Amino acid sequence: MIVNALAFLLTLGVLITIHEYGHYRVAVACGVRVMRFSIGFGRVLWRRQATPESTEFVLCALPLGGYVKMLDEREGPVAGDELNRSFNRKSLWQRTAIVAAGPVANLLLAVVLYAAANWIGVDEPKALMGPPVAGSLAESAGLLAGDWAREASSDGSDWHELRSMTDLRWELTQAVVRGEPLHLMVTDREGHARRDVVLGLDTLVGSELDAKAMLRIGLGNPLSEPVLGEVKAGSPGAQAGLRSGDRVLRIDDAVVTDGAMVRARIRASGRDGSAHTMHWRVERAGQTLDIVVTPAVVKDGVQPIGRIGVFPGQPFEMVNVRYGVVEGFTQAVTQTWQVSALTLKMLGKMVIGQASLKNLTGPLTIADVAGQSMRLGLAYYLGLLAVVSIGLGVLNLLPLPVLDGGHLMYYLFEGVTGRPVSELWLERLQRGGVAIMLMMMSLALYNDVARLLGLQ
Repeated sequence: MIVNALAFLLTLGVLITIHEYGHYRVAVACGVRVMRFSIGFGRVLWRRQATPESTEFVLCALPLGGYVKMLDEREGPVAGDELNRSFNRKSLWQRTAIVAAGPVANLLLAVVLYAAANWIGVDEPKALMGPPVAGSLAESAGLLAGDWAREASSDGSDWHELRSMTDLRWELTQAVVRGEPLHLMVTDREGHARRDVVLGLDTLVGSELDAKAMLRIGLGNPLSEPVLGEVKAGSPGAQAGLRSGDRVLRIDDAVVTDGAMVRARIRASGRDGSAHTMHWRVERAGQTLDIVVTPAVVKDGVQPIGRIGVFPGQPFEMVNVRYGVVEGFTQAVTQTWQVSALTLKMLGKMVIGQASLKNLTGPLTIADVAGQSMRLGLAYYLGLLAVVSIGLGVLNLLPLPVLDGGHLMYYLFEGVTGRPVSELWLERLQRGGVAIMLMMMSLALYNDVARLLGLQ
């Protein structure tokens, strides 16, 4: 919990500072007097101001935002000798640049963060398929346990290399949002027998890649070899004669291809509350053995399940995904563009009802994910920072009156008509924008709480 809180504060602090610095830097470049640069709202915890005429930098108690206060005749009287430093006296293009600088700074930050993560490199699961879910799109497409996904394409002609399972899931996400099929070039584990399979993702109902959609697609975790790990002394598995290193070949009448399949069979054996004998065939030191295993029945919450005191399945095969200097930077630009476009598409689909509003997330989810990524390592955390920075940049470009995008819409109106939006309409639009933002924040917080309580 403490790690999550610290990761959340660090994440917000970095992203808000960069966003507001974008506004501040361009305002100063355009000759506008910046009176205050604030990170957070409410009671001031720290203040620094070199001279009475310079910018006051403050850190406040509520770290859920920030602002840059500029000299402006609409907010109070301005001395005659400083009128030329007032924001409202600047040209249309200068005001536009100042307002747009915050979201642009977030998008540029995402490029830098992605590039750094690409240069550092991360260990990710290899794109080796586990057994597809029965009746799923993956099974219909002909994917098999042990297939290695090497490339992906939306049209079967323009192929993209898949370096890891993370790349594959990203391609799945984009194809689901676009409502298009996904072509996969797969081989066996040794890289032979190439073939093209097509996942019919265009048949999915809905546009979010949630748990139900993933089950329908049928691509679960990567392949986990069905080799037994530690066998606890005195456990049902030990009593049956199972040993660490045994490779499971069959359980009852089913051929075993993956550790997850072994775990699922063990759990299912106790679902009716009674112990059921299982007939296993294992390979040990080149010999095939038949072993009778009777799992113990335990409660997982309120659901009875089977347990044998053995962990079946080896760790996923990992690959190090790392890019060179130039390739890492160009990949970062591509990632930023793709995530920005995907974010806009998802927001649009939520507005028109084609995607669930459950996709909105708030501070609790960000804190949880930030904590997890921080535990995984620097590159993972930088990647998360990039995603959240893109989200902040894209959100602020939306044409809502309280956001930067709303002000840009005002300037577009001014540029087309030659006159600014009237004060009456500014007040009305501001109230409407505040109401919309409060609804979005409330819904995001509700989704966060529902996820934490397991209701979503």
